[in-house]
Amino acid sequence: MFLKSLGAKILAKKTAKKIQKWASNPIETQHKTFQNLITKAKETSFGKDHNFHTIKTHQDFVKHVPVRDYEDLKDYFKRTVNGEENVLWKGKPTYIAKTSGTTSGAKYIPITKQSMPSHIEAAKNALLCYIEETGNVDFVNGKMIFLQGSPELELKNGINIGRLSGIVAHFVPKYLQKNRLPSWETNCIVDWEAKVDAIVEETKNENMTLIAGIPSWVQMYYEKLQKSSNRKVGDLFKNLQLFVYGGVNYEPYRAKFEEMIGRRIDSIELYPASEGFFAFQDSQKEKGMLLQLNSGIFYEFIEASKFYDENPKRLIIGEVEIGVNYVMIISTNAGLWGYNIGDTVQFTTTKPYRVIVSGRIKHFISTFGEHVIGKEVEQAINEAMQNFQFSISEFTVAPQINPTKDELPYHEWLIEFQTAPKNLIEIAAFMDKSMQNQNTYYRDLIQGKVLQPLKISSLKEDSFNAYMKSQGKLGGQNKVPRLSDNRKIADQLLGL
Repeated sequence: MFLKSLGAKILAKKTAKKIQKWASNPIETQHKTFQNLITKAKETSFGKDHNFHTIKTHQDFVKHVPVRDYEDLKDYFKRTVNGEENVLWKGKPTYIAKTSGTTSGAKYIPITKQSMPSHIEAAKNALLCYIEETGNVDFVNGKMIFLQGSPELELKNGINIGRLSGIVAHFVPKYLQKNRLPSWETNCIVDWEAKVDAIVEETKNENMTLIAGIPSWVQMYYEKLQKSSNRKVGDLFKNLQLFVYGGVNYEPYRAKFEEMIGRRIDSIELYPASEGFFAFQDSQKEKGMLLQLNSGIFYEFIEASKFYDENPKRLIIGEVEIGVNYVMIISTNAGLWGYNIGDTVQFTTTKPYRVIVSGRIKHFISTFGEHVIGKEVEQAINEAMQNFQFSISEFTVAPQINPTKDELPYHEWLIEFQTAPKNLIEIAAFMDKSMQNQNTYYRDLIQGKVLQPLKISSLKEDSFNAYMKSQGKLGGQNKVPRLSDNRKIADQLLGL
């Protein structure tokens, strides 16, 4: 056994015990986190504006700190980016993560000396938990690729600004630097297609054992590898063992990935964001990702169905239930307070607390009161792919409010198939049945003849890449919303 493998096994056992300690004491862990955050931020501008010196309990916090999103806190963020100290957290942030966001324009999220370690540790801990559970450790001796943004940063007002994935690239531990690809020069290529081409050239003759990135962009990398070599990915990389991903659900891509690789490999899901690293898959046997309760983040949860009520109840760990759709609210040691990140989650277990990302609170369809969420459409298409044996590149769903020929309105599914099936009507009926089984609001609207069953529109090859390129969002951490409550994305896709 290589020394690196032996060291990884020892570290994995030690890390798993450490995680178990706080995961088995969730309420106490979150209470300590809350108290620490309030104490350290009392003298900041935000702390003074919101009477942190009077806050002792969560009820006090709710009274003084409302739930807000980026736009609501924009003035505080602007002051921070301009170099003002002690605004949201003590001192200046070490970094500012620039993100395009999925529900607004460019956002500038502070990353502090205190919050930066959690962005690094969580990903490392995910791999160590995998090693401890499975005993599989050989991948640490091969080459590892992380498809990410440019590591080049801009210094402004004494703060380094860049993409989160580029910032994280500066923290690759020394013992992994020799294993890590692509090269620094390739990672700095701005044009995404040119960058992927360069990565193909750098990696196609290497012993790749781990590949990480958003599934849609890793798929592009695999497709270019196959085109370049006329071989399956698994034939090129005979020791490829692990796929690490985040950002979107892997299941719609899994069948295609397995076909391109030529076999099934293990996968690990991560839940990172510029605002914090929230969860990681700690087990291959259990559904969901372990919520990071010990990483300087205090969590609140609001039932999604009640989120837009006047005063929805803000729940904390110990009060949530399995299977309920919650909007996740965070307060962090990067200076985010009562912050709505826009994601909805569902708990799969509470011993320990594991979550799945069910969608975005602003990415849903409820034009007729159907309350359709991302998790439901992903399950419907996954069931159809398994039943009818087809694979897709990407999809999105939008309402068709004004159909022609005096038809009833319907949900239009715009799907880019790997090979378009001939039985689309049968597939659409199957998916519609799945949607009705999952969502009683949707079923009532279908049965009440308010909506007609869903319809599928098959898009030509590369439609989604062309759309993202037209929006200046090709590559990196950008992704197409699964759901829209309007036809802005759908109409542009159909017009390509």
